[in-house]
Amino acid sequence: MPGPIVIVGAGQAGLEVAESLRHEKYDGPIALLGAEAHIPYNRPPLSKKWLLERPNPASLYMRGPEVYERRKIELHTGAAVAAIDRAAQEVRCADGRRFAYGGLALATGAQLRTLAVPGAGLRGVFGLRTLDDAQHIAAALDACSAGGSPLVVIGGGFIGLEVAATASKRGIAVTVLEGLARLMSRVVAPIVSEAAAQLHRAHGVKLVFEARVAELLGADGAVRAVRMADGHEYPAGCVVVGVGVDPEDALARAAGLECDRGIIVDACARTSDPRIVAAGDCCARRLPDGTLLRLESVQNAVEQGKSAAAALLGHERPVTAAPWFWSDQYDTRLQMVGLSHGYDQVVTRGAVAQLAFSAYYYRAGRLIAVDSLSRIQDHMTARRLLDRGLSPTPAQAADENFSLQGLLAP
Repeated sequence: MPGPIVIVGAGQAGLEVAESLRHEKYDGPIALLGAEAHIPYNRPPLSKKWLLERPNPASLYMRGPEVYERRKIELHTGAAVAAIDRAAQEVRCADGRRFAYGGLALATGAQLRTLAVPGAGLRGVFGLRTLDDAQHIAAALDACSAGGSPLVVIGGGFIGLEVAATASKRGIAVTVLEGLARLMSRVVAPIVSEAAAQLHRAHGVKLVFEARVAELLGADGAVRAVRMADGHEYPAGCVVVGVGVDPEDALARAAGLECDRGIIVDACARTSDPRIVAAGDCCARRLPDGTLLRLESVQNAVEQGKSAAAALLGHERPVTAAPWFWSDQYDTRLQMVGLSHGYDQVVTRGAVAQLAFSAYYYRAGRLIAVDSLSRIQDHMTARRLLDRGLSPTPAQAADENFSLQGLLAP
C-alpha cells in the first residue's frame, strides 16, 4: 500500500504498528499521532509498581525520544484526532492540523466507564487509564497516608484490586466495593476469586460484595464518603473507580467504518475499509464462527499491531497465539492464558491453601484456558500447550506427578 502511513493512537498498539512497518522494510513516511502530551509509555505499571514507588515518568517510556528520530517515525504528541475523511484520505486534528494518508491505522484504545451516581464529579474521585491519572491518584494516596484517611475502591476487577494492593502496601486502609458476588467474576472461576479474596483480606483490605453504590458524599467539593443503597456509608479520603472500559471507536463510527462494541476487524486487523486497519483495545475481532472477540491486553495490542502493519503492506499475518494476561497484587502474580468463557469443568494443580496453584479450564473435555497464581512454569507450559492445540486430560492436569511439559516433546 502506498504511503504515507498515519497511525492514530500512540500507545502500545500504535507504536507496534510503526515499528513493525520499519521491521518489514517499509521506508516511507510514518506519522504517529498521540492525544496525550507524553511520548508512548507502558500502562501496566501505573496501577502497580509505578504507583507505589513513583519513579520519574520517563522510566515508563517505551522508547527514548532519539529512537523515533533514528527510525524516522514522526511522533506528534498532543495531536487529538477529531475526524477521518475517507474520501480525501486524511485525518483532521482538533487543532486544525491535517495528515494525508495512503494507509491508516487506528489504535485509539479504550475509555473509562464512569460511575453514574450523584457526586461522581467530586474532587478526589478518580479513574485510572493514563499517566496523568496515575499521578493524580498518587498525590491523593499521599494525602490519605499523611492524614490517616481511607481509600474506597469501586470495582473488584484487575485495576481496582491492583490499586487496592498498592494502597494497602502503603499502609492505607482500603475498602473494595464489588457489585457482583465475587472478585473478577467475569473472567475467573470461583476458586480463583476466593484465592484473591483471601490474599486481600490477609493484607487488611475490607471486601464488600453485591455492593450497590447510591451516592458519593462530599464536603467543600471533595469526596468524604460513599453511601450505599442500604444507607451504609464508607468514609473515603479518595475514591478510585474501576468499573471497566469501553472501546474508543467514535472516530471509526463517524467515518462509517463497521463497528459493534469496537472497530470490527478480521484476523489480520483489516477493517471494512481496505485502506484502514485497527489494533488494540479499540477492536472487536471477527472470529470464524461470526462472533466478536475484544481483548484488553499488552499481548493482544502487540500481536494485532504486527498484523495491522503487515496488512498495510499487503501481507497476511493473522493473529493465532492464545491470548494471555497478568495481574500483580502484593507479591502474587496471577497469569492467565486462553479464554475460559463457557467452561464446564475446572481442576487445580498445586497448593490451593498456600495460594500457589493453577486452575485448568475445560470445555467438553478439552483444555481452553489456565489461570496460575505464583506458578510461572505452569503458565509458560500452558501457553505452549494452547498454542499447539494440545490438551492434557483433566486427571493429568490435576496430577503434579504427571509432566505436562512432556506433552510438548517432539
